[in-house]
Amino acid sequence: MYFTDRSLLPENQAPLIITAAPYGPVWVPSDYPEDIPVTWDEQVQKAVDCFEAGARLLHIHVRDPKTGRISKNFDDYSAQIGRLREAVPDMVLQVGGSISFAPEGDAVAKWQSYDTRHMLTELDPKPDQVTVTVGSTQYDITSMLTIDDVEGTHLADPHVMWQYSQMVADATPEFYIENLRRLRENGIQPYFALAHVHGLEIVERLIRQGLYTGPVNGFYSMVGGGSTGSNPFDLMELIRRAPQGSCFTYQSMFRLVYPISAVCIALGQHVRAGIEENLWGPVKGQRFTTVEMIRKMVRIAQELGRPIATPEQTRQILKLGTWYNTAEETLFNLGLPPNRDEGERGFLTYEGFHTFEEEGRVHAAAAAGPADPRDIL
Repeated sequence: MYFTDRSLLPENQAPLIITAAPYGPVWVPSDYPEDIPVTWDEQVQKAVDCFEAGARLLHIHVRDPKTGRISKNFDDYSAQIGRLREAVPDMVLQVGGSISFAPEGDAVAKWQSYDTRHMLTELDPKPDQVTVTVGSTQYDITSMLTIDDVEGTHLADPHVMWQYSQMVADATPEFYIENLRRLRENGIQPYFALAHVHGLEIVERLIRQGLYTGPVNGFYSMVGGGSTGSNPFDLMELIRRAPQGSCFTYQSMFRLVYPISAVCIALGQHVRAGIEENLWGPVKGQRFTTVEMIRKMVRIAQELGRPIATPEQTRQILKLGTWYNTAEETLFNLGLPPNRDEGERGFLTYEGFHTFEEEGRVHAAAAAGPADPRDIL
């Protein structure tokens, strides 16, 4: 992102999009029975409650009421999306592309196979988005937590902790190139799930090669253990490198969510809240529900004067339903330099912006004639 003198003023920032992540695939119902929805009605009601609290985007994992575990049955996903479309018609529905990485038996935590993840592109009714991991990486979600963070949950078991510590987010080009193709074919927007800034570099290469042509929205998993951690300088590098025309959310683990979200709200970025990555309020020992976390994000934004996005603004910011036809069109809309032509030297910019004056799009200050440097005094 490129920041000008007045970029930090709320009237110049996009309204805040809060993503709700209330389904908590890492957890079992006994970990937080007050806030983990299990029945179909409870899962739907949780979406309604999150929307009413201020969330506009719902990150979905589907829990099987019979087992209490996250379902891997695609009929369950389709049926639940249908229920959610009726209950929260104005909410953007985003399916988590991992489906579930909860360990089975004594095995380590593991992402579903490529073929299984591809099946999310064929859900009917369709979600608005599916998260797409780009670039395999170690994904040890235990690396930044303390035993206090998981006190009273099954994750406090050293063996379960070990199972999650061995996780790898598996996403080679064989997966993400094909997954992006299928999402486009089925009219579902990808939501890029990136572990670090090098994932963004992969996305840009895909665009420059014409393998992806569309809006770039996504989130960074700042959970450590192979992904970006909690160093604020790393956070600022992620924000600095995000293209002007993209829209990114920043996710962390447990109570680190609050300081990172506060910085992101102030800088015009977007945030995520819910028990998927946190069980606590900002004060140690203070349990929060997903709805309480969302309300906290709303209050932080209100203190800074930044409005919460309406459903219509959310869809506009995310450019839902928009696709591009060429690499050049995608680069231009993202505010990235064009591809280099053979033999072309130097840093590249776009030619022909003098035509804006012909179209009546010249800035008022420019239309007034040459600037006088004394005007700034």
